[in-house]
Amino acid sequence: MTDAGDGTPLVGRRRERALLARSLEGARTGRGGSATVLRGDPGIGKSALLDWTAVRADGDGFTVLRAAGHEPEVGIAFGALHQVLRPLWENARALPGPQLAALERVLGLREGLPPSGFMVGAAVLALLAEAARRGPVLILVDDLHWVDSSSVAVFVFLHQRIAELPVVMVAASRADGSVPEGLPATAVDVGVLSDADSRALLGHWHPGLAASTTERVMAEAAGNPLALAELPGQLAYGHRRGVLPLPDRLPLGRRLETLFARRLRSLPADARRLLLLTALVGVDAAGGGTFREPGQGCTERLLARVEASGLARLDGTGRLVFRHPLVRSAVIASAGQAELREAHRTLAGRLRTDDPRRLLHEASAAEGSDEALAARLQEAGARIALRGGDAEGALLLEKAAALGAAPDARARRLTWAAVMSARGGRLAYAAKLVRELREGHVPDDVAPLFAYAVVYVDQSHHVDFASSMALLPDALAALTAPGAPESGDLVEQMFFKLLLAASYTGDPRGWEALERYTAHVSPAARLCHRAWADPPRTAHGAEAELRALTARMTAGREAGAAWLVLWAAAAVDAADAGLWRLFGGEHAYATQGSVAKARCHQAFLRGDWEAAEDCPAAADLAEEAGYHCNALLFRHYFAHFLAGRGDLGGLRAVRERIEPAAAKARMRFVTDHLERLEALALMAHGRYEEAYMRLRGLLAPGELPRGLAWFHLPFFDLVVACARTGRRASAQAHVAAGRAARMETVSAHHAFLLAAATAVAADDGEAEAAYVAAYAVPGSCQWVFDMARLRLAHGSWLRGRGRDVEAREVLRAARRTFRALDADPWVEQCEAELRAAQGPLELPPDSGEPEALTPRELRIARLVATGLTNKEVGAALHVSPRTVGAHLYRIFPKLGISSRAALARALPDD
Repeated sequence: MTDAGDGTPLVGRRRERALLARSLEGARTGRGGSATVLRGDPGIGKSALLDWTAVRADGDGFTVLRAAGHEPEVGIAFGALHQVLRPLWENARALPGPQLAALERVLGLREGLPPSGFMVGAAVLALLAEAARRGPVLILVDDLHWVDSSSVAVFVFLHQRIAELPVVMVAASRADGSVPEGLPATAVDVGVLSDADSRALLGHWHPGLAASTTERVMAEAAGNPLALAELPGQLAYGHRRGVLPLPDRLPLGRRLETLFARRLRSLPADARRLLLLTALVGVDAAGGGTFREPGQGCTERLLARVEASGLARLDGTGRLVFRHPLVRSAVIASAGQAELREAHRTLAGRLRTDDPRRLLHEASAAEGSDEALAARLQEAGARIALRGGDAEGALLLEKAAALGAAPDARARRLTWAAVMSARGGRLAYAAKLVRELREGHVPDDVAPLFAYAVVYVDQSHHVDFASSMALLPDALAALTAPGAPESGDLVEQMFFKLLLAASYTGDPRGWEALERYTAHVSPAARLCHRAWADPPRTAHGAEAELRALTARMTAGREAGAAWLVLWAAAAVDAADAGLWRLFGGEHAYATQGSVAKARCHQAFLRGDWEAAEDCPAAADLAEEAGYHCNALLFRHYFAHFLAGRGDLGGLRAVRERIEPAAAKARMRFVTDHLERLEALALMAHGRYEEAYMRLRGLLAPGELPRGLAWFHLPFFDLVVACARTGRRASAQAHVAAGRAARMETVSAHHAFLLAAATAVAADDGEAEAAYVAAYAVPGSCQWVFDMARLRLAHGSWLRGRGRDVEAREVLRAARRTFRALDADPWVEQCEAELRAAQGPLELPPDSGEPEALTPRELRIARLVATGLTNKEVGAALHVSPRTVGAHLYRIFPKLGISSRAALARALPDD
């Protein structure tokens, strides 16, 4: 990004700037003069390029002369020339008498007959040549299409004669303006900005713009810099921050409206009507198709007038396409309310009664209240929501609420709109609707739904779980009472929200209420409850049941089922490719945010620690979308990576940021986890006694307390801390508690952690077999970090028994993994053990030990080895093909190969 000289940023435009810079350099170094015409749409940035050129030239010692055409002055002869010559006029006395007289006459400084055009041109050329003797000269002419013809004739004269002078002329004209004969035959077309440059410019002018608003402005502006600068400024604060839904049409503001107003006014009324109908027919920002009324014989004539105006054109299919999305907006903005309603009525009348677009046109054409239309909008909104379009359904419900006359009906519709907005990713707007509803009366028949909306907003937006306990048990009682009306999946959704609140806070009121309603929910909800309620006693067989359930599900299930399955999988660490296939891009942020959280946690567990940096970015996105609880949780998952790497400083910085909010919300899920993570980071530095004391505050050796649903995660930590601090009896008591609870039947991760803890706690006579059994647990290698810690413990045990050769082999395997994870303190522990085992820290160069692939590199290598292209691998792993290529660049030398064909033979066995 460069500066145009007045604080205005000039983004992109590399081609144009390079061309202009070459022209200036040619004049400065004596190679000669040149002329360039920049041509482009209104607001495209031509003036900014002229400003940039002026600043560049001024810095290089040019005399900068400027003029600009103005529509009201187009009939004033030599008006633009006067602007150019004004700074040079003090040198005009050096001109020969006839030339000076000619200039004085055309500029109105002397009476007399007008001189010939040649005489005026020669006089101006002489004045420029005199100025050029002192240094190069730059002439800038903006809005050439509005420059009077007399001045244009002089500029053409100059262009034909400045090749030998250090004079550069740059003019700017609109895209549909012809270049005056004699000026450069090929104008430089200034096009739209790229997406990246548009985003950069938008970020400069409007920092803090919500992501949804950014995307809408990007689409409407379509790369036009003026539109990028102006459009957000016309929006209310709530629109800019993503709290309020954006209007159907973004207001243009005065500067943008004036870009096309003159041309619109020049068209006859029937041509403007044709443009308006076409603009309203269009379903995308680019403009839509041509509206043709049956029997309208003059349509072809009108189309010709429209094309001649430069506002729109017919494409190869006969579609009328607006020159720029701003034209479409300007057409709509210039129409009065009566014209808009009449146009919408016309369009509605041309569509089938079952066409959903007809309903929208009817709503836009309505005046005053219309309960029948409101009811149809409500029905359509409900249908769209059932297909997964919650956000779109909410907009229809809001329109229905505005059209209805009865206050109770309005409250019902706004309540549904709040729920749909929240589920559709517009949480801040849902919060606004909830506040509005709280100020009025909520009918009894939607009180449970309103309670759900309040809880949704409180949990996700306010990070507050008090209303969950206060409202949901009564709401569930009302919905499940004998004779209660059908409520769809609302019972299931409330059950999940109460389960979430109980899981996060451990509040016994939530668990007690949930027990009362398990008979009213689906098998997926009951499984989710079992997995989280009291896992040592209720979650046996949970992973197996989850896998059977997901195998029967199909992609595209409603958000409620998605959340239940994801949360159940989170309890048993079973989120994997079989689960991800169920969630495509059609889900709104509410679901995709849950998927992203599950991916972050699984990346930590499976050793894909390159994903760590995704967590802060996801937190920022969640914050912007209003999902403050998600933002807190993404940072919580980021803390896992920091703890695993032993980064105590980074961990404590994150803790300082999120713990106050978590503590205020009584989120034991987060605050207890942070204690466990602190202990894990301490263990990375060999501070086992401190770690033991931290862990002892969560669970006592030999006890698996209720309220710690993720008890298996600190289970292995506590056993290791006990063993390393001389508390072997306590370690064995804890293992015995795990066995008594049949911990191994909950999930594969539970089984591995129990087996690993058993090996660490075992007496010498049983330890060898226990370590072998731990390695043999099905799927044990997927728990990359935990496996490396087990190997470190095993290597230390082997070394302590004098089995140094075996110890070194196991310790080196652990160290390779810790290195791949960038877990330096753990690497140091391995190296300390290796030194104690009296072996070299590194193998000899000819030992053949390959440099280890990271988990992500290994996954990419295995996929490429199957014959997939970089693009196909990228799609499978949700990364770009370029990222895949970068990984392959590192993979090949690690494996000692140089081609994709050799991958299959070079990869280690599974």
